[in-house]
Amino acid sequence: MKFLSKKSAAILLAALMALPLAACGTQKGSTEATQSVATVDEATRPAATSTADTAGSTAKKLTEADVNTTQTIENTTGGEHAITADGEKASYSNVKVVKSGDSSENDEADFYGDNAAIFATNGGTLDLNEIVVKSDGKHANAVFSYGEGTTVNIKDSYIETAGNCSGGLMTTGGGTMNAENLTINTSGNSSAAIRSDRGGGTVNVDGGYYTTSGTGSPVIYSTADITVSNAEMTSTASQGVVVEGKNSVTLNNVNLNADNNKKNSDKSSYYQAVMIYQSMSGDAAEGTSSFTMNGGTLTNANGDVFFVNNTATDINLTNATITNNDAEGVFLRAAAAGWGSEGKNGGQVTMNAKQQTINGDMVVDDVSHLNLYLSDSSVFSGAINSSGEAGEVYVDLSGGSKWTLTADSYITSLTCDADSIDLNGHTLYVNGKAYTAGTASTGESIAVVSTGSGHGGGSTPPDKPGEGGSDRGTPPEKPNN
Repeated sequence: MKFLSKKSAAILLAALMALPLAACGTQKGSTEATQSVATVDEATRPAATSTADTAGSTAKKLTEADVNTTQTIENTTGGEHAITADGEKASYSNVKVVKSGDSSENDEADFYGDNAAIFATNGGTLDLNEIVVKSDGKHANAVFSYGEGTTVNIKDSYIETAGNCSGGLMTTGGGTMNAENLTINTSGNSSAAIRSDRGGGTVNVDGGYYTTSGTGSPVIYSTADITVSNAEMTSTASQGVVVEGKNSVTLNNVNLNADNNKKNSDKSSYYQAVMIYQSMSGDAAEGTSSFTMNGGTLTNANGDVFFVNNTATDINLTNATITNNDAEGVFLRAAAAGWGSEGKNGGQVTMNAKQQTINGDMVVDDVSHLNLYLSDSSVFSGAINSSGEAGEVYVDLSGGSKWTLTADSYITSLTCDADSIDLNGHTLYVNGKAYTAGTASTGESIAVVSTGSGHGGGSTPPDKPGEGGSDRGTPPEKPNN
């Protein structure tokens, strides 16, 4: 059951063009292409080792049997919903929701909620308590909040999706999603457990367990403002977190285990735990994004920890335990890939580390730059651009922070106290000159231009889809949802 005509969707879309978006249906060749790409990927690596109970949720990991349900609501018709709250306040408890049937309208499903199992719209409020949701259709998101003023509150529930392009929690058009103590498992391709799309919104998650196993299915895909606290999150084939465009992810006391071992696009040869980028598909507004991690753990099984491409971002790390189990991977890679305009599509990164230990190298290519601020007794062991001069890099050490080099490093500017840097037998080149051990230095940071990703500062991006959802065309591939 579609709630907007194509004409109405087009009118609404015009008002939302400045807002972020991200669509499963906008991947090149849709899901079928995604599946074909997966067949030529590298062999699957073992999943990341769990670090449960070292931080994060103390709640019990719910199974379907743990949720007491007294009735079942089922819908098997493509394009329809099992539960709908349209401009009204509704509550459901102790209900099992079963959804099958595919959506024939990819954009209607991804942007506007077509075929979702549970759907709230038009300013409605939907309260869900002790719910089981199981969907196995294509484009069959489990719980969907669409539109300004629409709110979904869900707690103590179990969600399982099996179809491609079928997220667990989905928020678009400025909607709000509040979740507490959920278990979500998704197995389809392009099926993030916590997901947003065109128009974004606000998502707050507290507690619970969130697992994905499909290609292009991070635990979180953000074109919204998403905050997750006290949770356990695991991806076994994709990145753990993807942030697209001018949007954010904040993790508070979360355990994240990521094993990105399958490709969903040929635009980048790198694997990573956290990817921050701008796809240029029109799916997210351009501007400075952010990724924040307060406490908790991040364990990466394959590739790099952070990859930033074709966008500007702030990465804020405070007292988080970050481990890269891939000895050939780097801690941060800011570099051009296949998104954006050549020569303008690097990563512009400001990394703020407080009470933080960083182990691993950083690579900043010649169209990228990095401002690295280490404060409050942070410790960095690694090299920056050990292969030679490339993109501009500013390093600022304060508050007793230390940098121990593991190889020769090349940066542009440096601020530090006399005892901040341990060369460890290597040479640090600052703007081409060797740094003298035991000396203080005062440098200048690098200006960040958030519109420098090749987008043109608000002009229509290349290959932007048509309005209204029916003739969007095929925008550039996206790595995930």
